[in-house]
Amino acid sequence: MRVPSNAIACLLLLTGSASAFVPSNKFTSTSKTSLNEAPISGSKGTGEGWLSKPAAPVNTEESLKQTLDETLKGATFQKRLSLLGSTGSIGTQTLDIVDACPDNFVVDALSAGNNAKLMAEQVLKYKPKVASLATPEAAAELKKLLVDAGCDTMPEIVHGEEGILEAATVSSADTVVTGIVGAAGLRPTIEAIKLKKDIALANKETLISGGPVINPLVEEYGINMLPADSEHSAIFQCLQGMPPGGLRRVILTASGGAFRDFSKDELFRMCQEDPRTIQAKATTHPNWDMGAKITLDSATMMNKGLEVIEAHYLFGASYDDIDIVVHPQSIVHSMVEMQDTSCIAQLGWPDMRLPLVYSVSWPHRLKLPYKPLDLAELSTLTFKRADNEKYPCIGLAYEAGRAGGTMTAVLNAANEMANEKFREDVGLGFLDIPKLIEGAMEDHKADLKTSDVTLDDILNCDAWAREQVEAKVSKIQSGAQVFA
Repeated sequence: MRVPSNAIACLLLLTGSASAFVPSNKFTSTSKTSLNEAPISGSKGTGEGWLSKPAAPVNTEESLKQTLDETLKGATFQKRLSLLGSTGSIGTQTLDIVDACPDNFVVDALSAGNNAKLMAEQVLKYKPKVASLATPEAAAELKKLLVDAGCDTMPEIVHGEEGILEAATVSSADTVVTGIVGAAGLRPTIEAIKLKKDIALANKETLISGGPVINPLVEEYGINMLPADSEHSAIFQCLQGMPPGGLRRVILTASGGAFRDFSKDELFRMCQEDPRTIQAKATTHPNWDMGAKITLDSATMMNKGLEVIEAHYLFGASYDDIDIVVHPQSIVHSMVEMQDTSCIAQLGWPDMRLPLVYSVSWPHRLKLPYKPLDLAELSTLTFKRADNEKYPCIGLAYEAGRAGGTMTAVLNAANEMANEKFREDVGLGFLDIPKLIEGAMEDHKADLKTSDVTLDDILNCDAWAREQVEAKVSKIQSGAQVFA
């Protein structure tokens, strides 16, 4: 697809067929809608596999009214933030947004790992009420740094899991930005929801592992779950103003990761002949500056499989109506196809601050000092199908999502452990990652729980899957034959 040099829009309405991105023949329907029938989401016209109450405020009459009401209030708002993961990539970029729009945001709580030095700088600048670090030692170091710096507004300094919970539930904050990685984000998110705080969702595991628990809580407490990653923010933005039942299909774009320019045969051959090169390349992303775990997930394309599951819970789409397309330039961040087959895409430079700012300012648009998109400078945007044989993690994610219940928690935890062990360089091959995940999923089938799933169920399955993978990795290290 070649973009005209005079194109200036950052939101494209692509009328007609979506075949320029992903062939939609499998979704062709000849069904007609009666004037007396309410429109039904999806390609089949039945709503099969769709969620009636998605986590994000979209695709319902209530959410449409809410969006309009919030929009008409104007952009003279002020939000009070609790920022979980303040010293990481999500956290520091969120604070960049606070710096750019100081009238709109106040920081009430910060939590992080063990980077006491950066946390001290953040506390001195933003003056939160609560500051939490992972360990007592890090918390003690933070206190000393603040005292030595002459901090005149000392926050409550806490640590550990209880510290994260305290940061997430600080009474004055109305929005919690969940920038911490892994299942550690589940409990603080749940407690924040129970206090009716909106969630700017940057923690994938909240819905991937906890969707069966989180979605009912979102409905019960009436909060807004607002996506903060680029793909889901793009979809969310494209759905603004869409009438209930108007959505036909979700199209997630993927950069393709470190191995996007390799054929399947080239990649598999290199995995056997030159595993050291594969090891190094798999942890380097061609477009985005991300953490090591997410970069490797991009190389395996598990990140996109996880995003499929997240899209299901956020927007309610059936797994049959969520597609992946590889877009190497990472300018089109995702798309939606409407019932009339028009496609709407959200475009922008690959800058995580753009989805982050919308998650904390929705539905308003704040004026920001970032570089505007120049389509003439780009000249060309390209798209191609995702290769499920080259990236078996994609198929595993769809399989887990369709199984539902606790299976997605097992998928996510098994992937996290396999990802971690690969990066530790313990002798695990790149292609062993999907094999370990598949093994954990297969072993879980006898114990799969699909109804009345609780947080304890999710956490127990998470711990079990990690143990399963770690045990198999130990066998691989000892020279045992683990895979058939």
